[in-house]
Amino acid sequence: MKFKHLYLLLAILGFAYTWYFNIQFYLTETDTSITNFITLTKTTLPAQSIVADLSVVVITFLVWMIYESFKLKIPFWWVIIPLTFLVAIAFSFPLFLYMRANRLEKIEFEKSYN
Repeated sequence: MKFKHLYLLLAILGFAYTWYFNIQFYLTETDTSITNFITLTKTTLPAQSIVADLSVVVITFLVWMIYESFKLKIPFWWVIIPLTFLVAIAFSFPLFLYMRANRLEKIEFEKSYN
């Protein structure tokens, strides 16, 4: 199995795992607004720690992802930005790694035929 397939599998897992809990939130809460969702992430110190941790990870990922996308000329790289916030970093990060692996394969293929 190529690493790109592992990345794709992890993206699917990241989508399913995070959205399982998001769906639980929508099924159990009476106030399902984004404001309430964000407020609930601040209810405990461990939750605040995780939010702080993920915030730094997201910023670092986006900076690197944009740089890498321009460097490798990855098509449709920009779609990762909204997916990071609309779905989850657990989905968008491995999805970007999959896109990057595809681009690197294409570059390698083009080099071998030139």
